Amino acid sequence: MNIKNNLILALDVTNKDKAIEICKQVSPYINTIKIGYPLTLAEGLEIIKIIKDEFDANIICDYKVADIDATNSKICDLTFDAGADAIICHGFVGSDSVQACLDSANKHEKEIFLLTEMSHPGAKMFLQKDAEAIAKMGVDMGITNYVAPATRLDRLSEIRNIVGDDACIISPGVGKQGGDAKKTLEFASAIIVGRSIYESDNPALACEKIIKD
Repeated sequence: MNIKNNLILALDVTNKDKAIEICKQVSPYINTIKIGYPLTLAEGLEIIKIIKDEFDANIICDYKVADIDATNSKICDLTFDAGADAIICHGFVGSDSVQACLDSANKHEKEIFLLTEMSHPGAKMFLQKDAEAIAKMGVDMGITNYVAPATRLDRLSEIRNIVGDDACIISPGVGKQGGDAKKTLEFASAIIVGRSIYESDNPALACEKIIKD
């Protein structure tokens, strides 16, 4: 996936008009948009195609898919049929559940991103201790796209060491959660930024500042 300026917008708003207005402002700087549950639940799966078509954007659906294999298959099929280019799935559910996501992606000629470790403080409680094993599982399965935190650079560096230099790592937590864009990109392929852009009075200027920094 070609990610312009190594910057992904996490579009976690709950209104279609607001989402489109933000996309209009940031489109000169961003070509990859992460859509999660807030916008999808508010506006339906149709919002994926609306934004993808209007802005010629790569759409990553951040549904953190984490169910049994049969259910994961249905979630991924519906998401890809709606126009998504990629979907994020949890790794802690094990290889059979992840394989279902990977099979769906291959069938639709799309991509998955395997979530190894999240960026919030609570991830330290349970997820962090298995993050390296999740990354190793992904490598064994032939997965080339990963999610790892910008808020803990030591962890991001370790995940990079496991998945290798050729893998794509996208990294959330830059901005409001405290992650530093420049330092994160020493290990990540792209950063994910949400509130620092979509809550800004001038989203375009916010993008310019992030890119400059």
